[in-house]
Amino acid sequence: MDENSSQSSEAPPHVPSREELNAELLEVPPLPDQPNPLVPLELDHILTVAIGYVRGRRGGDLLAIILVGSGARRSLTPNSDLDLIALVAGQDEWHEIVRVADRLIEIRYRGHKAVEEELEYVARLPPLLRKGRVLFEHEAVGSKLVEKAQQRFRQSPPRVSLNEKIRLKADCLHWLGKAEDLLNQPATAQYLLGHFSENLLDATFRLRGYWLTSPADMLNFLSARDPALGDLLHAFMTAPTLPDRINLGRKLADHVFRDVPNPARVD
Repeated sequence: MDENSSQSSEAPPHVPSREELNAELLEVPPLPDQPNPLVPLELDHILTVAIGYVRGRRGGDLLAIILVGSGARRSLTPNSDLDLIALVAGQDEWHEIVRVADRLIEIRYRGHKAVEEELEYVARLPPLLRKGRVLFEHEAVGSKLVEKAQQRFRQSPPRVSLNEKIRLKADCLHWLGKAEDLLNQPATAQYLLGHFSENLLDATFRLRGYWLTSPADMLNFLSARDPALGDLLHAFMTAPTLPDRINLGRKLADHVFRDVPNPARVD
């Protein structure tokens, strides 16, 4: 028998059936539970309830309600609160926090005339109000105030006197020194360094003539304008040890206050 006839007499190779192939497959594990999708913010409904609450609470002396912050900028997250400024007649000043559904709402009641005057010298007000969204107003009080804030923002921030610069420097060095004194109490020292960093960021904006940004944008804003400062801030925030963080705090203070003299000695 020749080779060709030998090959032709061999049985054809076995082709597995569908059932056999499926039997070789590993069982597919069930999909893990997926997180619940984010519930829509329902901002309009929440604001409607909040407006009704403020109007009912203040009555006839309410002049305007202005939404500010992330709500006005359309940048709300599931954990953002809502910030309302309620302008009232007179000099009443106080604030409260209420809740609508799962959303916290901070309401600041301010005298309309006082806020109008503070636009000229309080650095936080123009950037806060210029993007405000007027929810309620009487005789266009809220709209006029937002327009004035926009005009003020187009000008320079309030100038900082030499005495004020020295005070800003002294405040930062005070918190930094207190943290250094309490190296043996790390938790307290870290808490004090938090005050130092807040004061330092505020001082940096004021000394350089920048309008204040939202807290979430401060680091990116400063890093874009001064990369060396941005690198120091990042290193300070991520320092592995408390002594490293204090040392970087000193470098930050030297960088920010390099042109600011120390307080005068009188001894």
